Amino acid sequence: MKHPEEGGDNVAGFTRNVFVLGLVSFFNDLSSEMVYPLFPTFLTEFLGAGAWFLGLVEGLADSVASLLNLVSGWVSDRLGHRKGLVAGGYSLSALSRGSLALVVAPWQALVGWFFNRVGKGVRTAPRDALIADSCHPRERGRAFGYQRSMDHSGALMGAAASSFLLATFSMGYRTIFALALIPIALGIFLLLLQVREGEAACPLEEGTGFPRLDLRPFGRRFKWLLAAVFVFTLGNSSDAFLLLRARQAGGFSLALLPGLWGVLHVVKAGVSIPGGSLSDRFGRRRVVFLGWGIYCLAYTGFAFLNGAAWTWLLFAFYGLYYLTEGVLKAFVADMVPPELRGSAYGIYNFTVSITVLPASLMMGLLWSTVGPRVAFLAGAGLALAASLILAAVPRQG
Repeated sequence: MKHPEEGGDNVAGFTRNVFVLGLVSFFNDLSSEMVYPLFPTFLTEFLGAGAWFLGLVEGLADSVASLLNLVSGWVSDRLGHRKGLVAGGYSLSALSRGSLALVVAPWQALVGWFFNRVGKGVRTAPRDALIADSCHPRERGRAFGYQRSMDHSGALMGAAASSFLLATFSMGYRTIFALALIPIALGIFLLLLQVREGEAACPLEEGTGFPRLDLRPFGRRFKWLLAAVFVFTLGNSSDAFLLLRARQAGGFSLALLPGLWGVLHVVKAGVSIPGGSLSDRFGRRRVVFLGWGIYCLAYTGFAFLNGAAWTWLLFAFYGLYYLTEGVLKAFVADMVPPELRGSAYGIYNFTVSITVLPASLMMGLLWSTVGPRVAFLAGAGLALAASLILAAVPRQG
């Protein structure tokens, strides 16, 4: 099957679609991270909502986004077109974020944030499938690594922009939320103008049914990979626990925590493309083994952490694990036919999303009852178990 960009324009070593979708991710996350760090205090302090309401907003929005991944991926397969869903999802998120500049009550903020996450659920699976459609199989790891690198770079720039505007110009919440519309609007403009769909999008035949968590059309390799990812994500709690560990065991002041967080984002952005390229050259499985091994060692280090110097090193070392993000998405594309890619990414993203909440709850429960050392060692153990399941993924089938 001819890839839509094969033999076409190349920009900075990537096909046009891949390059532009990376820029769109950069601008979207720049916009998102201008808003996200301020949203909890905006909701609780400025609008007067309780902490329970913040939990309701986050939990409800994430749950709906994970379900929509299933639907949007299936719809993109059924239609044979992905660009419209990607553009629609980004546009909905942009308008929802911008609406926060106008809200005057907590329930209105809930609605705005809810539809921001709905937009994410609509766009993610079709976007991943469009990236896979738009590059040669031997370049998928690098392509997805580039997308993740741009995503992390945008997040870093967005948080920095928000802090700069607050510190330098004393801007309020509403002004920053309104300004956050500018970068995402630019990203959507680039998407509409520059991204093109070609022959790789093959519509599913009529009568394929409604979207559901159905693994029957997929081979054994994909199912084993999902099992490994599920187990790994059960031990992959929120990175906020790393900051808490740095504060308690590393003796970090509040002023240093943003710097530590920044180091993590810089490493994330720096390893994504090399990780993808390594997987193109040496195989996806080996690079995922490497990343999950790093995670296991880093969590073991956090379990026995004592002192600020080790904290800086551990955060940088832990960031290397993120070289697996793009590799896993490329692995999915390797395992499924083009006409099922949207559905496959919907199921993959759904599997990750539904596991994030119990992972963090388990970490918090273990931390509170038996201590952080056991909590981090449990995460390391699940990473090791996931690696053993990954080793069982068949080479074919």
